[in-house]
Amino acid sequence: MTGKDYYSTMGVSRAVSDKDLKTAYRRLARQYHPDVNPGNKAAEEKFKEINQAYEVLSDSEKRKKYDQYGDQWQDADQFDEAARRQGDRENDFSGGRQESEFGRQTTRIRHGQDIEYPVEITLEEAYNGTVRNISTQSEVPCIGCGGTGRIRNMTCSICQGTGRMLQIKHLQVKIPAGVNNGSRVRIAGKGQTGLARGAAGDLYLIIEVQHHTLFKRKEDDLYVDAFVPLTAAMLGGEIQVPTLKGTQIALKIPPETQNEQVFRLVGQGMPHLGYSSHGDLLITVKVNLPTGLSAEERALFARLKQR
Repeated sequence: MTGKDYYSTMGVSRAVSDKDLKTAYRRLARQYHPDVNPGNKAAEEKFKEINQAYEVLSDSEKRKKYDQYGDQWQDADQFDEAARRQGDRENDFSGGRQESEFGRQTTRIRHGQDIEYPVEITLEEAYNGTVRNISTQSEVPCIGCGGTGRIRNMTCSICQGTGRMLQIKHLQVKIPAGVNNGSRVRIAGKGQTGLARGAAGDLYLIIEVQHHTLFKRKEDDLYVDAFVPLTAAMLGGEIQVPTLKGTQIALKIPPETQNEQVFRLVGQGMPHLGYSSHGDLLITVKVNLPTGLSAEERALFARLKQR
């Protein structure tokens, strides 16, 4: 899509509802109305752009054509007819050969290229799985000339003779539970468009998992520190350990637990990608030494020292 973006002009997203679009229009129209900005040419021009954008986006049929063809939405009927003619020509393909409007030419079937798209997610999203709304750009055969670059022996004015045009795809993609840094999530058939009936390429989401302030990850095991009072470490007790589910698990601490001692909770780690099983959660004990001792407490520690 080239030229001005009506959605940007209105300050809204492409998924905006009719109600929110109307609200945005009223707000902008009041802001840039010539009566409010007398003699302000820039405001007057902005007011015209807003009205032009709203006229198209508020009409469901016009908006549909604009989303597909951009600035050239008014020529949509012509494009559809050209696409129909191209479809008729494609029915005549045999072994990758194409009959054009201005002669006979050979077009080799070519598989579309794959696309890589970086996606950053949190560790919680890697644990639970998540979705993302993304936009990709790919080249497709020109809908005006069917990819030939010419119409009736003249250079196609839509693609300027290249036979290709840029298409923006808006996708909602699913990221499965268990992905890790560098994981490649394949979305089949959402890459570059193929040539002459060649299959489309694939879209690969390249995953980067953000650093977590509490948990560390090694493969599918999770590591977390647990701060334990000295009394619990000496006499035994029970502590609450956080999990990535947002819950806590009760962990029994046996008497005489040592500082840096590690406990393992089986199956409480990250999901194994593509499987229902999980890694483990390893808890490292960090003994909290008491401060601000009373005289009685100091005496108790003094007696322990003499043993």
